Amino acid sequence: MAKPALKAALLSPQRPLGGHPLLVVGPSLGTSSILWNRAASVLGADYDVVAWDLPGHGVSPAATEGFDVADLADAVVDLIDSIAPGSPFHYAGVSLGGAVGLQLGIKHGERLKSLSVQNSGARIGAPEAWLERAETVRTQGTPVMIQGSAERWFAPGFMDSQPELSSRLLHALRDADRFSYAFCCEALAAFDVRAQLGSISVPTQVVAGALDGVATPAMAEEVAAGIRDGGGTATAVTIEGISHLAPAEAPGHVVDLMRSLVGWAESRAAAQ
Repeated sequence: MAKPALKAALLSPQRPLGGHPLLVVGPSLGTSSILWNRAASVLGADYDVVAWDLPGHGVSPAATEGFDVADLADAVVDLIDSIAPGSPFHYAGVSLGGAVGLQLGIKHGERLKSLSVQNSGARIGAPEAWLERAETVRTQGTPVMIQGSAERWFAPGFMDSQPELSSRLLHALRDADRFSYAFCCEALAAFDVRAQLGSISVPTQVVAGALDGVATPAMAEEVAAGIRDGGGTATAVTIEGISHLAPAEAPGHVVDLMRSLVGWAESRAAAQ
């Protein structure tokens, strides 16, 4: 296992970092920073929005060896330290990016100001299914995943109403490095932080899509309850009519939820 190298894309306007609160956003498996473009176009007025890409996806280099979700969290902290050394940040991530967020809350809580976990869970799917998918993609490449991913990612009708965005997201999947994608699947197979949720103390929001069969609303409730059981502050919210990619499918709703979380976290910090 080794900590992979990650690269970032700035989704807010070009300006010196530090004048606005830092918001770091993470992707779902098979996507890239494109996932956050719609939401970031609104959030960028008030936050410095930095998106990171998974190994072998988007702008990040391919991985040459395996890693786990904790390694990805460490790599995100290293990436932020290369841009804004030591800065605390708000974090939002989708699916695997949300799992990284939970790991950040567990291991790097002192760096987080708030945590938005979207379309994710403390354990996602069955390990055997992830290992099987890793083997399939290693041998056949990422294009073999396109049809199934389109069905899991988007609510019915989304591809018809947003053909350009859905096409760009599926192109990101097609262009992802097959070996890095397989390593991500293996990281998800090993991921289970249900017993550690109580150690997360940063204000947390867990967002689910009502139509998401991968990360269900019940999984979001489980995460929020696990954090509250440890004395932390967490709420679970379900967005109607969407599936697995909340920032792309319901950017306005996601922006409103994140603004309320970040605003509450900032005011809470100011009062302490």
